[in-house]
Amino acid sequence: MNINNFINDWLLASNNFDTEKYLEFYESEAILDDPSVGRQFIGHKGIKDYFESYFIGFNTNTKLVNLTITDEENVHLEVEFTGEFSEGKLRGIFDLKFKNEKIIFAKADLIH
Repeated sequence: MNINNFINDWLLASNNFDTEKYLEFYESEAILDDPSVGRQFIGHKGIKDYFESYFIGFNTNTKLVNLTITDEENVHLEVEFTGEFSEGKLRGIFDLKFKNEKIIFAKADLIH
């Protein structure tokens, strides 16, 4: 798996608000933990709710600032979010864990 291509394609699906394509990057039982909103989103149904609420709902665009590849199963992303939320622009992180070339666990958090 080419992690750089994976991340670029994942962000492209996100920025295009392509829910079905976005979900293809996740294992069906994946967990997305976002302390910024105070909860976990489990499986495709939960991640779809998260994506539609916080990305599509706020017209959020994500720009990659830095990508650190820890190993073939773990990456850390620093990103910049812009959208229709009060701050207009926020920094954030994603820590991703892969299994079978898909995301099995994601931690998303805003940097304050």
